Amino acid sequence: MNPSAHIEAVYAAVCRRNPGENEFHQAVGEVLHTLAPALQAHPEYVDAFVADRLCEPERQLIFRVPWVDDAGRVQVNRGFRVEFSSALGPYKGGLRFHPSVNLGIVKFLGFEQIFKNALTGLAIGGGKGGSDFDPKGRSDGEIMRFCQAFMTELYRHLGEHTDVPAGDIGVGGREIGYLFGQYKRITNRFEAGVLTGKGVSWGGSQARTEATGYGAVYFAQEMLATRAEGFDGRKVVVSGSGNVAVYAIEKVHALGGSVVACSDSSGYVVDEDGIDLDLLKTVKEARRARLSAYAEARPTARFSERGSVFDVPCDVALPCATQNELHAPDAAALVKNGVRAVAEGANMPCTPEAIEIFREAGILFGPGKAANAGGVATSALEMQQNASRDVWTFAQTEQRLAAVMQSVHAQCRATADAYGGAPDDYVLGANIAGFLRVAQAMTAQGVV
Repeated sequence: MNPSAHIEAVYAAVCRRNPGENEFHQAVGEVLHTLAPALQAHPEYVDAFVADRLCEPERQLIFRVPWVDDAGRVQVNRGFRVEFSSALGPYKGGLRFHPSVNLGIVKFLGFEQIFKNALTGLAIGGGKGGSDFDPKGRSDGEIMRFCQAFMTELYRHLGEHTDVPAGDIGVGGREIGYLFGQYKRITNRFEAGVLTGKGVSWGGSQARTEATGYGAVYFAQEMLATRAEGFDGRKVVVSGSGNVAVYAIEKVHALGGSVVACSDSSGYVVDEDGIDLDLLKTVKEARRARLSAYAEARPTARFSERGSVFDVPCDVALPCATQNELHAPDAAALVKNGVRAVAEGANMPCTPEAIEIFREAGILFGPGKAANAGGVATSALEMQQNASRDVWTFAQTEQRLAAVMQSVHAQCRATADAYGGAPDDYVLGANIAGFLRVAQAMTAQGVV
């Protein structure tokens, strides 16, 4: 079959069999529609229906999560775990606790995770999970009881050689602690490698908290270096103000750049003197307050509820908040204001229309499956330490992280050149490089 016709048939089947799951359709379409050169060069993958199999999760779990709030009322949430691909290793991907979570979003995240994990070169498959539970405004006791109820169902599907979750939006060190405690309680095993993102004192890895943000900046640095540029003296805009954004800001400042704006769900703050990272951490991590509190405490800053953080002129943009946050008008504004590079710190934060604007304008664009692979790479490094019962220093782990991100960048660039003659096309390079590694494993293992 002609590769292009095969791709269209696979995509049509995905849309038909997964109605209403728009984010999943978007993620699948973005990958499939770049694979024609790879399938042309490897017709055996068409004959083996690799793409068809890859778009269908190996297992999809949906379960009830009943728990009791502080007022003694019974609450019921819905839990998910999509175990997408184990061709390269145990399922690996985070858990997201947010009201927007549904099956389609979890499948989109899990599908992206397959390729992201493949690009790291480490032995991890792809999966994702979460719940429509909203931790905002909940007490520690309520969050603990929810996490215990969630793990009471999920534990039977996990294992250090089977499925290894981590954190994501709404799931940080506190939640991972409660989840791990319940897993240990139920199984009667201190199986450290079953969850990553743990506290350093009980099996976690140094630099794991910083890894996704640092990794996105390392990837952007590698892209800029192809044009003999760097972060030194550059103005940078970061969307979000959560874990990924905070540590992206930290690494940009360490490399000589200045982050002049960041955002949260209430609006964005502009600080031309550079974001005060200590103040930002106090506002968002200690006080759990809105960004307006940053502007109130910082005379050089202004807060806006209107417009977009991407309206702020910058040399580099790092969207680090959530999916589909950067739209075509935002991309047009960034290009008009002279942006040089965009690296996705979040999962699929740029819409297809925005990506097309960046590509047509010749802007360096790092897709999330490559640019934000640092988090899951360091999770895999945490698994290595757990397996050997070893502990690495922060410097050791960060050095490994930097090497992984350099390798991811080199793979994307070399693959884009080999299959498209366009080394700057990181979308093409990331998709094909990830696909080829998984396809090779799938065909070697037979029809399973």
